[in-house]
Amino acid sequence: MNTTWIKVFVAAFFEVFWVIGLKHADDFWAWTGTVISIIISFYLMIVAGRKIPVGTVYAVFVGMGTAGTVFSEIIFFGEPFKIGKIILISLLLVGVIGLKLVTKDKVEEGADS
Repeated sequence: MNTTWIKVFVAAFFEVFWVIGLKHADDFWAWTGTVISIIISFYLMIVAGRKIPVGTVYAVFVGMGTAGTVFSEIIFFGEPFKIGKIILISLLLVGVIGLKLVTKDKVEEGADS
């Protein structure tokens, strides 16, 4: 795995924080963290889009962010665990992994940064 894909995964990780922040932020520091997470997330996604097709970057970013947000809401915020939701999120992740596996980077493997 090259650093471009790592940037996509880190961007999705920060997406979870800002999505949760949009729902739960209620003071200056929570909103500050939310805004910082948005900036980091979108910056990394934009940088990754220079070397990987933008449609794939966005699909992986949103898919992983959605899964992370759903699992975080269940674990940390008491959302009910519904097997149907988990099955559908799993199906989404299978599609995201499939996209990653069939997508070729725009640069050679050894030239990532």
